[in-house]
Amino acid sequence: MKKAILATKVGMTQIFSEDGALIPVTVLQAGPCVVTQVKTVENDGYKAVQVGFVDKKARIINKDASGRREVIHRHGATKPEQGHFKKAGVSCKRYVREFKFENAEEYSLGAEIKADIFQQGDKIDASAISKGKGFQGAIKRLGQHRGPMKHGSKFHRHQGSNGACSSPSRVFKGKGMPGHMGCVKVTVQNLEVVRVDAEKNLLLVKGSVPGPKKGLVTIKETVKVEC
Repeated sequence: MKKAILATKVGMTQIFSEDGALIPVTVLQAGPCVVTQVKTVENDGYKAVQVGFVDKKARIINKDASGRREVIHRHGATKPEQGHFKKAGVSCKRYVREFKFENAEEYSLGAEIKADIFQQGDKIDASAISKGKGFQGAIKRLGQHRGPMKHGSKFHRHQGSNGACSSPSRVFKGKGMPGHMGCVKVTVQNLEVVRVDAEKNLLLVKGSVPGPKKGLVTIKETVKVEC
């Protein structure tokens, strides 16, 4: 992987191509991301670049031991994040992620990764946490069929039979049931970058991208190339 960036979802709109075709696009605020750590084979056992995105107030970031304030989390671990950002020489960031770039050694602390890392026509994979829908029935959650809607029917939007009769007399594991819907990681592959605004760090991606507005989206070059 050579291209990746963190972005936030702005919303959807539509643009027109040169031949007049209407294209629905998702607008993404991509970067700028700053490099907070460069991991090497000698020190960490693998090559990667850690980046930070979106500024965060320093007063709500956990201080290191020298700051006389360590926060013990519910898992019992201390997180001296301020010291980590101070060592990299960057401001405190809200999101910190890691990318395994093939050319990780070419990056340096404090370097910026902007939207112009991608170009028009590039194919990308977009990953984000999908919108939460709460508790939903089997029809909306899994697309199962409903019962007849005629007058007199007492079976409309229920799930129906869940298993066989006397054999095997049980419901198989993995049976689709009503339950919590959404709030899971979703990746949409082979999306096309329609336009890049380098000045405003905006990416216009053809089609829809998972997640709500202002949600974090991870953009990577696609792993599956369509022939």
